[in-house]
Amino acid sequence: MEVMVERETMEFDVLIVGGGPAGLSAACRLMQMAREEDRQLSVCVIEKGAEIGAHILSGAVFEPRALNELFPDWQQLGAPLNTAVAEDELLLLRDAERFWKIPAAFIPAPMHNEGNYVISLADFCRWLARQAESLGVDIFPGFAAASILYDDAGAVAGVTTGDMGLNAKGEEKTGFTPGMNLQAKYTLFAEGCRGHLGKQLIANYQLDAGSDPQHYALGIKELWDIPPEKSRPGHVIHASGWPLNDETSGGSFLYHTENNQVVVGLIVDLNYRNPWLSPFDEFQRMKHHPAFSETLSGGKRISYGARAITKGGINALPKMHFPGGLLIGCDAGTLNFAKIKGSHTAMKSGMLAAEAVYQALMDTPDEKRDLSDFAQAFSDSWLGEELRQSRNFGPLLHRFGTVLGGAFNYIEQNWFKGKLPFTLHDRKADNLQLRSAKQSTPISYPKPDNQLSFDRLSSVYLANTSHDEDQPCHLKLKDAGLSVRETLPLFAEPAQRYCPAGVYEIITLEGKPKLQINAQNCVHCKTCDIKDPFQNIVWTAPEGGSGPNYPNM
Repeated sequence: MEVMVERETMEFDVLIVGGGPAGLSAACRLMQMAREEDRQLSVCVIEKGAEIGAHILSGAVFEPRALNELFPDWQQLGAPLNTAVAEDELLLLRDAERFWKIPAAFIPAPMHNEGNYVISLADFCRWLARQAESLGVDIFPGFAAASILYDDAGAVAGVTTGDMGLNAKGEEKTGFTPGMNLQAKYTLFAEGCRGHLGKQLIANYQLDAGSDPQHYALGIKELWDIPPEKSRPGHVIHASGWPLNDETSGGSFLYHTENNQVVVGLIVDLNYRNPWLSPFDEFQRMKHHPAFSETLSGGKRISYGARAITKGGINALPKMHFPGGLLIGCDAGTLNFAKIKGSHTAMKSGMLAAEAVYQALMDTPDEKRDLSDFAQAFSDSWLGEELRQSRNFGPLLHRFGTVLGGAFNYIEQNWFKGKLPFTLHDRKADNLQLRSAKQSTPISYPKPDNQLSFDRLSSVYLANTSHDEDQPCHLKLKDAGLSVRETLPLFAEPAQRYCPAGVYEIITLEGKPKLQINAQNCVHCKTCDIKDPFQNIVWTAPEGGSGPNYPNM
């Protein structure tokens, strides 16, 4: 039931939804420009995580290009870029035991990592937040944007934050606190991959008309303590091939960080076809490959997380401007798949957005307009050029597989610098790729050994995820009976396998199958919202502060 309450209202010049690299960079750049011209500007950032960085998960090998522009003195300011890339390897895993090391001369140019850093993106975002606050930005963590406010002309006017203190039936509990209306002249949506409000904006304003369908991957990551004698800070390994194949594309990684730690992960493109596939279990068996096990053996896993990745590139970018606001960062899809990096591109998109908004506020302070100038500024920037040069990278891999597609990418990126006179497209949405369960081969996964491989529930425990069980379920079904009626018989209900947190189960109740949703396990990866074949599962924001709490992922 909908709770009708009076809501307090706060007003700002600019409201930013999401405290990741895009949103925080936009906030910093806005206040820098205001200071340069001695102008007053009110900028607010809201973040659904309990603190800045709580929901941030990325590899991450970080390219400092945008940071160099935003804070040229970042070293003096103490930015947590402490581990420069020292060794850079690309492996092709042939099977469960063997691999080839690709010579550096044959690696596509965007994948080289000289001058980059191995970082914790969560730590970096916490640092960015401190810079933003020192510039005068208001940052409110623990506040989830639940819905979009529109004015009478149909322009975005801000957001409403979620109510706190509702029970599972939507009724007020003791201590109920209604959400607030946060109004702004301009609102920037920087929710990250598959933002639930960004998705609504794209539909409402038809921002994706003329674009390819957006494409996604699921990234699963662990942080490990390893024996000091195995530590090689700055050693970066990327791999493709086993346990995936040309029908299931993606890649794996292992990065040596500081303090005798490594991060290890698997990225599985969500256009895979076999509904029996489990990305979580593929990751667990991947760690047994000698390319990874030699480093992990004798170590201790200390954190786990998962997050969807927006990777369609420039072909799938929606129009990012609409009356009253902009989509930025991974909410729009600015990640450069060829580089396997999205933080520097998210930052640059936020900085460009800040400049467009600031100019609009100075030119027409009493008029809210569609920031169409942003599109040209984006295209003219190095970000636009970088994404154009990489436009064929993903489609080539999806069309021709890891080996042949990789060879084509080497030729295009190294010989022609991404400027061949054609553009390949990938026009089938990820959720439409699944074959039926009967047409597919079931996959038998080995049991975890609790040394290198583990089960879902022990993994979710390490994500520090927390949701009040007596709150409305944030995972909505458009049709409550569809899973059992159609998804189960056709696709063996793949949510049981693609969810990396054990949220979805088929149980038997009174002799009949039933979909059970363990929403308290959710790590907010958004995979269900993307891969469900009928788009029946809709991810919405739970109470602010709920979800994972990643310390340094």
